[in-house]
Amino acid sequence: MDSLFSFISIPALLIYLILSFLSLQILARKLHGNKKKYPPISGTVFNQLINFKRLHHYMTDLAAKNKTYRLISPFRNEIYTSDPANVEYILKTNFENYGKGGYNYCILRDLLGDGIFTVDGDKWRQQRKVSSHEFSTKVLRDFSSVVFQKNVAKLANLISEAATSNQIMDIQDLFMKSTLDSIFKVAFGVELDSMCGSSEEGAKFSNAFDDSSAMTLLRYVDVFWKIKKALNVGAQAELKKNVKVIDAFVYKLIRSKIEQMDKSPNDPSTKKEDILSRFLQVSETDPKYLRDIILNFIIAGKDTTATTLSWFIYMVSKHPTIQEKVAQEIKEATGIEEVTNFAEFAASMREDAFEKMQYLHAALTETLRLYPAVPVDAKICFSDDTLPDGFSVRKGDMVAYQPYAMGRMKFLWGDDAEEFRPERWLDENGIFRQESPFKFTAFQAGPRICLGKEFAYRQMKIFSAVLLGCFVFKLSDDTKAVNYRTMINLHIDRGLHVRAFHRLAV
Repeated sequence: MDSLFSFISIPALLIYLILSFLSLQILARKLHGNKKKYPPISGTVFNQLINFKRLHHYMTDLAAKNKTYRLISPFRNEIYTSDPANVEYILKTNFENYGKGGYNYCILRDLLGDGIFTVDGDKWRQQRKVSSHEFSTKVLRDFSSVVFQKNVAKLANLISEAATSNQIMDIQDLFMKSTLDSIFKVAFGVELDSMCGSSEEGAKFSNAFDDSSAMTLLRYVDVFWKIKKALNVGAQAELKKNVKVIDAFVYKLIRSKIEQMDKSPNDPSTKKEDILSRFLQVSETDPKYLRDIILNFIIAGKDTTATTLSWFIYMVSKHPTIQEKVAQEIKEATGIEEVTNFAEFAASMREDAFEKMQYLHAALTETLRLYPAVPVDAKICFSDDTLPDGFSVRKGDMVAYQPYAMGRMKFLWGDDAEEFRPERWLDENGIFRQESPFKFTAFQAGPRICLGKEFAYRQMKIFSAVLLGCFVFKLSDDTKAVNYRTMINLHIDRGLHVRAFHRLAV
């Protein structure tokens, strides 16, 4: 998909501009004489459409001018905030009044269905309860650690070959394949093995999923998407095709898993350590329900970790001193001076070693501060309300907090907010220091706080510790701009191209 805008006609843009302008006039008249205090208007969703490829830059610029502001559209106000007090109020204090709502559900359901990221109420609580139990089990923790260790050893072998031949590699593509392999094994008990290129079907699924994510996010700024869907044209026609590819792959997986469990329901030798098997044991087996759970797990477990690891490699490549400091800490924590076997080195990445890797934890967290996997998160207000900063919101308004913009706010992080500085997370003894989840919002907060937070950190630590313990990474071209692709998760646009060097050879 070369351009997300190829389907948008000039007349459509003009009509949309006119509608937005009329909305502004109607809203201004409606609020004239109203004693309620509404957030300042910073533009319209038409401006978001124009700035779609640099959407988070645009929103960060607006946030720097007003902690809370609104954009107008023909149908509702869109309120954006970077005020931690407002974030806490939305995500925790008045949690019941802010949810996904029909607006978000309508946009997301074609891809994510009735999964945990699209629903409210009983559907959300039921999935949250089962998922919360699964993520807290020692079985999953131990099982996932072994999977991560195995897959990072495979990845290290591929990188070693590229380093030996001095080849440039797209490290984001490798991370995407590796984390996809990991999430399929941990969540569904399936050996996908896309990393080694043996699963063409898996690659088609992954590409369809990524493109669907981008086209789904575009719905937030294109008020004509429902018409295009009904006419089956443009991006909505492409989305429909991609969802068919996704569904065919996932339903095949579900059928295979059910058949496997039916053949040996009472066989104790068949360990049911993966999440899907455990869901099948405690919950319903409706294929559509399972399909939605699977896709929500994939977007939570593949893209988020892979994009964060990619931005992490980008950051340490831009800051070689920090890269060396992390590598030295890894050497001291593991006690391994020379790596002779990637699998054995990966197996040494245990909790006791990670307790000593405080700087690595800080560097990963600093990466998430500047490049959060989910750059913006939107809720719908269910009844008229007033935020802690005194601004009013109305029933039906979209209210969003912005992890990407918040990570760059000087009033939150100081004058060096846009600098990559892991030390900001460490106390005087070099021990990691937590920040309020309402200030550092990469994992949400309150009742919807990310269940996989520790799961994600474990995977990222295992991967980054093994790779930085074995290789030095450098950008293939220091002069080439690196930017994001605007989609649900913060992918690096067109990948991250690097060279790797064996650490002993440096």
